[in-house]
Amino acid sequence: MRITIYTRNDCVQCHATKRAIESRGFTFELVNLDLTPEAADDLRAQGYRQLPVVITDQESWSGFRPDMINRLRARVSA
Repeated sequence: MRITIYTRNDCVQCHATKRAIESRGFTFELVNLDLTPEAADDLRAQGYRQLPVVITDQESWSGFRPDMINRLRARVSA
């Protein structure tokens, strides 16, 4: 499963999301909006207004969402 996390350096929810996903054994691609500001425009165009934004093969969400992270784990186990 491919997971991409859009984040910023000083984002508490971003750090919590990265830790939670790592602790469940997932690997992910990290896109730091402080380093690639043009990606922020793409996210805004898709309707996102909060970080982090997590995009997987099947779904996406914004903010720290332990419920969604747990669903990733359940989906891989199925």
